Amino acid sequence: MYKLGLIGFGSMGGAIAEAIIQAGALSPDDMAVFEVNPRAKEKALSLGIHLCASAVDLCRESPMILLAVKPQKAASALQGAGEALEGKALMSIAAGVSAQKLKEFGGSCYLRVLRIMPNIPAKVGAGCMALCRETNFTQEEQQEAERLMSAVGIVEWIPEDRFDAVTALSGSGPAFVAMFIEALADGGVREGLSRLQAMHLAMQTVLGTAKLLQTSGMHPGELKDMVCSPGGTAIEGVEMLESRGMRTAVIEAVTAAGEKSRRMI
Repeated sequence: MYKLGLIGFGSMGGAIAEAIIQAGALSPDDMAVFEVNPRAKEKALSLGIHLCASAVDLCRESPMILLAVKPQKAASALQGAGEALEGKALMSIAAGVSAQKLKEFGGSCYLRVLRIMPNIPAKVGAGCMALCRETNFTQEEQQEAERLMSAVGIVEWIPEDRFDAVTALSGSGPAFVAMFIEALADGGVREGLSRLQAMHLAMQTVLGTAKLLQTSGMHPGELKDMVCSPGGTAIEGVEMLESRGMRTAVIEAVTAAGEKSRRMI
């Protein structure tokens, strides 16, 4: 028996599995994968994870399962497992697919379901892992899920009716942050820095600022005021960002991502 079986080993599923292994939460021998993509299968094997020939085989050998497929493939993936899903604890990272839908996809099988919304920094153990409060996991299974996901990043238990908001903010947010870092570096290049220097400084500036806010408990506005000296350079840049509607653009980006999430399966 395996402690965790993964249906799907794409970008996010693979990132979660790798982070769990690197953190020592599970060993590769504790895990199994069912995947059809040759490249993803090679990745799983390179980590020492066992490959199963079918979703049925994987579910029969794994009391806890992580469904890590695209939302559009969730139904077929679970239907392919058939009766082997009976009595299993199913975690799902399929964005936009409700716990009720997952149970329906399981057919007549009795499933315990826990929705999880991760984000891509899980790949380096710095993810945001939203776990759904409305779950029929046992207390022991909830603790195990939290233990595993804590190896991947911070854990927040969120009501299911707020999962679209999580998808929009922490799920989509890394794309927005990456765009900001790229733009920040472009500004440095425009001011005469080399591309390499500008990118290093931009990444460390964002990383360091987030860490300072996280460890100090300081409000972002307070940190902004600390950096903005009277008549200085930072306040000049802040004025430009405000005039170009930076705050509104970011808020609208998160809102648009949330609206898209609500339109998904």
